[in-house]
Formats: sequence, C-alpha cells, structure tokens
Amino acid sequence: MSATRQGRALVIGGGLAGITAALRLADAGLEVTLTEARPRLGGLAFSFQRGALTVDNGQHVFLRCCTAYRGLLQRLGVRDEVYIQPRLDVPVRDVNTGREGSISRDPLPVPLHLGRGLLGYPHLSLAERAATGRAALALKRLDLEDPALDRRSFGDWLREHGQSARAVEALWDLVGVATLNATADASSLALAAMVFKTGLLTDPGASDIGFAKVPLGRIHDDMARAALDRAGVRVLLRARAVEIKPFETGETGKHSVQLEGERLDGGAETLRDLDAVVLAVPQDAAHDLLPPGSLDEPEALLKLGYAPILNVHVVYDRPVLDQPFLAALGSPVQWVFDRTPHSGLRGPGQYLALSQSAAEAEIDLPVATLRQRYLPALERLLPRAREAGVTEFFVTRERTATFAPAPGTAPLRPGPATRTPGVHLAGAWTATGWPATMESAVRSGTAAARNVLRELR
Repeated sequence: MSATRQGRALVIGGGLAGITAALRLADAGLEVTLTEARPRLGGLAFSFQRGALTVDNGQHVFLRCCTAYRGLLQRLGVRDEVYIQPRLDVPVRDVNTGREGSISRDPLPVPLHLGRGLLGYPHLSLAERAATGRAALALKRLDLEDPALDRRSFGDWLREHGQSARAVEALWDLVGVATLNATADASSLALAAMVFKTGLLTDPGASDIGFAKVPLGRIHDDMARAALDRAGVRVLLRARAVEIKPFETGETGKHSVQLEGERLDGGAETLRDLDAVVLAVPQDAAHDLLPPGSLDEPEALLKLGYAPILNVHVVYDRPVLDQPFLAALGSPVQWVFDRTPHSGLRGPGQYLALSQSAAEAEIDLPVATLRQRYLPALERLLPRAREAGVTEFFVTRERTATFAPAPGTAPLRPGPATRTPGVHLAGAWTATGWPATMESAVRSGTAAARNVLRELR
C-alpha cells in the first residue's frame, strides 16, 4: 500500500518525542512532515558552539533500563557513540568529611546486588544503612498502579520508614533530585517509587549509567535528521504551528494546520488533508494549539508546572577531576561531569559541567553571583582546582526543563488520545508513568504513533 493511501501525518515538535513519532509513522507507510520552531532538532537535549567549544546545554544521562531511548539510539545508528557503565558506580565525595565512597552494585540477583555497596557506603552510619535497606525493600513492595501513591510526597513516605535527614540527603535525594528534578518532599511518591523500583530494584543492571561520548547535537540533530531523511520524512525547521483546523475539507478526520516561519515560502504555509496531527510540544503550547473540546479539562495542562535546571560550565587551564563524573555532598555542587573529550577543547585544560537540578532558587541569579558561589565550592570539592586558572565560566539555564513531579501530578498528564479525531499528544509530560526524562519522551512518541495507527485502521 502506498504512503498516500496509508495517510498523511504532521508531527509538530522536533524533540525526542516528535522524532520518535515521525520515524514510527514513516516506518508504517504514512507520508510524514515534521515541523520544529527552532533551527535544530533535539528539543532540550541539544548542543551549541561557543567559540571553539561545543557545548551541550546540559548534561543528559540515561540508565540501562531506558530501553525506549536506547532503541532510538539504535534506530539513529549511534549506539556506538554512547557509553554505558559495565556496572553501576557513582563516586560520591563529602566536602565536610573528605570521605569518598560510591553507590555501586555487584553482579548478584536483586536485591543482593546492592548489599555490599550499601554496607560499605561511608556517608551513612551503620544504623542508617540498615534503615535504608529496610526502606528499599518496602519500596519494592509498593504497587505502582495504586493511584493513592501519587497523592503522597516521597519525603513523607521516607520519614515514615525511618529515613533520617542525612539518609535523604546522602542517598535518596542524591539520586532522586537528578532523575526527578525535585527533592523528596516535592516529589510524588508514585514517580519516585517508579524511579527507584525500575532503576534499582528490578534488574541488577538496570541502574548502570549511560551518557553520550559525542555532543548531543550530533545524536539528536545531525543523526536524527539523517534518519528522518532516510525514512522519507519532510522536516521543516524554523516553522511554527499557529493553528489546527479540524475537518476543514468536510471529511471526518481531515485537518489543516497553519504554519509560520522565515524558512517557508512567503513566511507561511498551510498543510491540508492531514489524517493525523501529533502535538509533540510542551504542555502549555499543546494547550494553546489543541482544538476546543479535545480534552475534558484542558486547563489541567497549565496546572502541570515546570521545574528548572541550571548548568554551570567551567574551563580550567589544567585537569582538576580525574573521573568522568562525581556527585557531591555538603556542597552547592550536585553533580560535576568532565566534558573535555566531547567538547573539542584543545590543549592541557579541562572543561567541567555542573548539573544543578531543582534549581528554583538559583535559576535567575546573575552569572557573577553564581561564579562567586560555585568556584569556591569546586575548590573545596576538587583540591587541584585551588591551583588551577579559570579560562571560561558561563551558565546555561533551562527554566522549563521538566514538568514539576509534585504530588497530584498524575491526573494532569493526559495520554496520547484526545477527543478530536486525528489529533494526538506526545511529550515527556504526557502519561508515560515516567518522570520527564529522555526515556519518557521517546515512550510518549511511540505511544502517540501507535494511537495514530490504531485510529487510522
């Protein structure tokens, strides 16, 4: 059956959700157009040039259990351009005590795989380690399908299960803030339980950490565009959707979408006779574009708040960190990554990126203030930084990096289907069961494409 006979689809949004949906639909035989308002693909996981430096807007990692994202990497032909730890090992340094330990696992069945690492974790007392083990077993018994979990905060649950403030800081929030973009007190128990159960308490290797060995732009823009081109997807960059008009032709399920952008002929274009439209855009943009009546409670999308991430970038004139990454305790620094090999930096220097999640208190601070805060903090965390010179210091800010995973979030996250035939939703903020991660975005794109194909059949 030809592409035309299969149907015509438009995917609005060129992030990971949109890329995934477009590829899935093209593979199924549809004629697909993908539009993106920015001059590049990749959404909030992108790169840019700063002089000779190639900079990722933020450090993005994934876990071995992120099977959908890893599948997309394979589809794009870049599986060899990412690294996954052979075995979980997160070095954690406490600047107050000078101790360094690690969150690690052994090649043993769950939950024994974490036993030795937890027993040897130096940042908790023996009693705290025992209490943490009991809480982990209680977490494993939670039913993720229970809607009551979403109405509770993870912090309340941890305190009920004997977790001290130190245990929350040195273990639960160390992992949770990085994955949920919120502290335990600001996180839905349902989402936190999903993260810890899936990542730590299902398969021994589920939590092994992966990250790109090349700039994100090569994977999510260059290679994604090449894959879309091979699949026959028409990609329109700098093209913004401004209105979806259902049923313009009078034939049920057919839509037209008006686009605006400097790259379009005459600055505007209308795509007509569309059998399916996938909105793979942020929740507030989806609210504005959805035809009236598409959702029972469209205002719920605006109640789904945002959480920011701040990234601090520092280039030293010599190496100061001898590990790929390091997590910090007792410091403003959360996680620091060595980005030197990926950035194109030449010479003896080292480029570090600090990923600061749940950064509501800092996201709007001036660069000078952040410099005064983070350079001394790095000197405490990394003693060799005290003798090193700083050649560059800059920040990148993502004020709407993720949705806020607060208690009560689940009812605000719609699935891929809407009440308007032919209009579908995708995005990490939709009801994937995951927090706002690259994995959630890819899963949402797959779900939206399946919904399109199911409806067309």
